[in-house]
Amino acid sequence: MKKIFAVALVGLSLGACTAREQNAGTGALIGAGTGALIGGLATGRAGGALAGAAIGGAGGAIIGSAATPDYGYECPYGYRRDRYGNVYCR
Repeated sequence: MKKIFAVALVGLSLGACTAREQNAGTGALIGAGTGALIGGLATGRAGGALAGAAIGGAGGAIIGSAATPDYGYECPYGYRRDRYGNVYCR
């Protein structure tokens, strides 16, 4: 029962994330797994695997977040700038 509750809690917390946060989380998981594998194979020690997981997780989160397209507001007819430098949507 505790395992089901834990899995449901993780699923609910990820379900409330935005696309950028989901991609950052996925990138962190992939990066941590790959970093742990490479760090463990390169050093042959658990410390190398832990360091690789930390570095790979951080790098994967940054890349996953940066790779998410920005679906911000697009101005359909372009922008115009007034004489004071303010930008307006047409």
